[in-house]
Amino acid sequence: MGVHCKIAFGTLTAGRIMCGIVGIYLKNESLQPELGGLLAAMLVEMSDRGPDSAGIALYRDPVPDSSCKLTLHAANRCDWDALRTEMAANFQADVKLEVRASHAVVVIAAPAASVQDWLGTQHPELRVMSAGSAIEIYKEQGLPVEFVRRFRLSELNGTHALGHTRMATESAVTTEHSHPFSTGMDLCLVHNGSLSNHNRLRRQLRDEGVDIQTDNDSEVAAGYLMWRLREGDSLEEALERALTDLDGFYTFAIGTKHGFAVLRDPIACKPAVMAETEDWVAMASEFRAIAQLPGVENAMIWEPSPATVYSWGQ
Repeated sequence: MGVHCKIAFGTLTAGRIMCGIVGIYLKNESLQPELGGLLAAMLVEMSDRGPDSAGIALYRDPVPDSSCKLTLHAANRCDWDALRTEMAANFQADVKLEVRASHAVVVIAAPAASVQDWLGTQHPELRVMSAGSAIEIYKEQGLPVEFVRRFRLSELNGTHALGHTRMATESAVTTEHSHPFSTGMDLCLVHNGSLSNHNRLRRQLRDEGVDIQTDNDSEVAAGYLMWRLREGDSLEEALERALTDLDGFYTFAIGTKHGFAVLRDPIACKPAVMAETEDWVAMASEFRAIAQLPGVENAMIWEPSPATVYSWGQ
């Protein structure tokens, strides 16, 4: 009876009112050209869990060690060609820039920290969504189906990706407050749930030099992981620490350059399901998102256990 009650609460009460998460890691390289389309189908299935905004973190086309890749967001119209020319002149380097809706992905032969510092000084109107060698983050207000169309998601290839549809219960409906959040190189997090101690942690992390820009509790969780990795933890060690340091109800999906991980809190009232075949590993808030994937009829399907770290490709 106790198990039945817990499942009913998680599915019907807490599960249906807050956000949708999807993630996919491709084990079969031949599927990589289809990653964007697979992710788009999963994301749209989570629309009624998050009609306020949608976002993705996608890993593809890693750049050389001498270069960096940044995703920039412009809230208003931006002359991207002029920005590319200005960056090339300032850094004396070739700049590649690809525009996608309100975002642009910049690849430049310069250290990421130097480029971010320059942008903060010269173009504070632009927001850096992600930085690293492989990650690209796109997020925007509005319905997931409109997001998929505007960002031409089906055109994108890659090795793995996370997605999020947001029902704004903790902070404002803005692009900045939407998921994913990235606070470290090639690191990102999406979150379904609510943290009760995020204000205290935000102050602590800022004292540690972690740049947290919004009042969203999910950005605090992303910042916490970046801090622990900076302090020398492995990703699994950082997530194990999170079980003690982060209070609240949550399902996290975390992206890194080489793979992704999933963690639920010790009570695990936020819904999550995982599936794996010879070709891919996937997770979602509800199975109907995973049901869109090819070969799902042959998948091993399970509910991730509470307080247990699952990871692939790390």
